[in-house]
Amino acid sequence: MDDKTFKKAGTETRDVEEVTAVVLREPSSALVPFESADAPQKAEITKRMGEIDMGNSQSIIEFGSGAQAELQTISQEMLSGVRNKDAGPAGDSLRDIVTTIRGFSVSELDMRRKRTFWERIIGKAAPAAKFAARYETVQDQIDRITDNLLKHEHVLLKDIKSLDKLYEKTLEFYDELALYIAAGEAKIKELDETVIPAKEKEVDAAPEEQGVLKAQELRDLRAARDDLERRVHDLKLTRQVTMQSLPSIRLVQENDKSLVTKINSTLVNTVPLWETQLAQAVTIQRSAEAAAAVKEANDLTNELLTSNAKNLREANKVIRQEMERGVFDIEAIKTANADLIATIEESLQIADEGKAKRAAAEEELVKMEGELKDTLASAKARGTSSGHNMGEAVPN
Repeated sequence: MDDKTFKKAGTETRDVEEVTAVVLREPSSALVPFESADAPQKAEITKRMGEIDMGNSQSIIEFGSGAQAELQTISQEMLSGVRNKDAGPAGDSLRDIVTTIRGFSVSELDMRRKRTFWERIIGKAAPAAKFAARYETVQDQIDRITDNLLKHEHVLLKDIKSLDKLYEKTLEFYDELALYIAAGEAKIKELDETVIPAKEKEVDAAPEEQGVLKAQELRDLRAARDDLERRVHDLKLTRQVTMQSLPSIRLVQENDKSLVTKINSTLVNTVPLWETQLAQAVTIQRSAEAAAAVKEANDLTNELLTSNAKNLREANKVIRQEMERGVFDIEAIKTANADLIATIEESLQIADEGKAKRAAAEEELVKMEGELKDTLASAKARGTSSGHNMGEAVPN
């Protein structure tokens, strides 16, 4: 909230205190009859009795209606003000500011928070970008809503003052009705006890040619008296309804006062406090980010130191081991020597086996040759041409 709005809200605090401190007088429910009224009241009642013309039915119908003229004027002015007023309900603005404040989730302050799976699916901005955007728009929303609240507060203050005036005029109308009712009842009593009995005597004493006329006048007087009684009854009903409207006006006014007080408290106390808390939250978040950056740097340094020390140890171990080794390992030499001996022995064994097999084969060849020669010699000895030919084919 800007300084101009805050100062204006503080200025209107005095107006709020002024309208909430107004104490309205209570109505009197008792009807004071003419006989029990004091001298000033009797004078007022007598004055209103003078408005009744029993020979004019219109005066009876309009009896007491003049008291409502000023009240109607005030009511029409208020209704005209409502029609000309370009302002929405103040309660909506209060709800808007609460919604705006509550809608700014504290979790959004964690700008290092990674996006959830669902946020990635629907393409939501990263928390850091979202926080920056929300922080930029929330202050604008608060300023707009506080301006609206200030306008509502001003309108409600005018309404409360108008309701004060309406209440006073309604109460005056309520008291005025009591005077008219007392005047009407006094007039009815006067008619019943004085005027009508006198008229009845006048009818009884009238000559025959005037009897019908006088009787009609008596009937008209009684009819006018009944009309007046009905009018007084209507005024009593109107007074009762007026008495019921007084607490209604008070209730509306008290609600407006409570709403004005709430709006003023929101503007003067709640909004600045919330803005302070938000600023603190942002500062704390920035401090946390700085601390996190320092922690990451320290963690990286420690990680490098630990990793380098471990790598140095392993590399030194390998190097020292290689340095202490001979050109050939004794185990490798032993293995190679055993393999060489086994190879030589296998070679000698294979050579011996080959020699034995060749000797055995020579013996078999000699044997087979002797058998072949014997067979061919036998064939030649038979004296046949075939046998002779085969026997000649074998060399001696």
